[in-house]
Amino acid sequence: MNRFTKRLAGVLAALSFAIMLAVGYFGEALPDSFYVSGDGYPDIGAFFEITAPSDGYTDAVAAASSDPALNSRGTIKLMGLIPVKDAEIKHTDAPLLIPGGSPIGIKLLTDGVIVVSTQEVKGGGNPAEEAGIKAGDCILEANGETLTSSERLAEIIMNSHGEKINLRVRRDGREFDAAVTPKFSEAEGTFKAGLWIKDSSAGVGTLTYIDPESGSFGALGHPISDADTQKILPLGSGEIVDVTITGCESGTSGCPGELFGTFLSGLAAGSIRRNCEQGIFGSLNYISRRTEAMPIAFKTEVETGPATILTTVNGSNPEEYDIVIEKLSLSDAADTKNIIIKVTDPELLCLTGGIVQGMSGSPIIQNGKIVGAVTHVFVSDPTMGYGIFIENMLKAGGSLQ
Repeated sequence: MNRFTKRLAGVLAALSFAIMLAVGYFGEALPDSFYVSGDGYPDIGAFFEITAPSDGYTDAVAAASSDPALNSRGTIKLMGLIPVKDAEIKHTDAPLLIPGGSPIGIKLLTDGVIVVSTQEVKGGGNPAEEAGIKAGDCILEANGETLTSSERLAEIIMNSHGEKINLRVRRDGREFDAAVTPKFSEAEGTFKAGLWIKDSSAGVGTLTYIDPESGSFGALGHPISDADTQKILPLGSGEIVDVTITGCESGTSGCPGELFGTFLSGLAAGSIRRNCEQGIFGSLNYISRRTEAMPIAFKTEVETGPATILTTVNGSNPEEYDIVIEKLSLSDAADTKNIIIKVTDPELLCLTGGIVQGMSGSPIIQNGKIVGAVTHVFVSDPTMGYGIFIENMLKAGGSLQ
């Protein structure tokens, strides 16, 4: 009997430890807040349930259930029994958005000058490295002058006569001062600082949505980053322009495909005001395509199963193609990879092989609602890719609080 009791105690201790680990893990992984249309609590899956908190906060919950404009609070429970964490429940009507799918050309000028890499000046060492400058740094000023182009910094370096240049640098959100002393390059016959720099970026992507009330837009579902440093480019100014897709390189395993487009002349279609993890956001100058607005689905409403994407692989008019949503992640840590999708449409597979570069931002539609946007392709399998919840894009763009 004593042996049985010890074994039982050991099993119970192990079970308690496993539960503690699960509660800790899911407490970190699950969001701190959820949106829901109307009253009640959202459904967050088979293993979890949100119930009224057991700490006397029920008055606010009751008030919220009769007035959807108010927020409430609930307790997330594992298997409906084990409390994991409290979460804020935000009661709001689902926004109505015009779905995108049309191609856009993106022109972005950086805030300052971006250091792509540093290198040695032949016979003179590496002045940039000696000054503590690294790839990914953003040089904001040179000798007190605000920098707006890489050409201007190159001019200051060439005319330095080897004298020290005082720089103001931003790295990972922190600004500091550095001093670089250019060296004379015999090979090039001028002074060099060992810097490879850039001040702009351009490319083709896909419009995700338009807010018909404000004229604001969201696109891409991921940031515009430097290809060499993989860091988000700091936005100085930017614009989107209309594009016609002229060709496509199909994707294959190990080699992502790409859409090719021509920027159309004329006025910019809109201005970019933010470049962040969840995409680019801004205001349109005009709406060239009149499409009926549709509601969004909050992330707890999205389901695995059939869906479609709106995208353009030829010309400038979006078409709807079949996909399957295979997996979902409610975790905030998933960021721009909340949804795993698989292209099943025979026509799209024939045209592109699946998801290709340039399709980022293509809206995902399910049950008559915008649920997200395509963000990445699986390099090993171009028929598969990631998507971001539309809710996350709207929060980043300032349309949801």
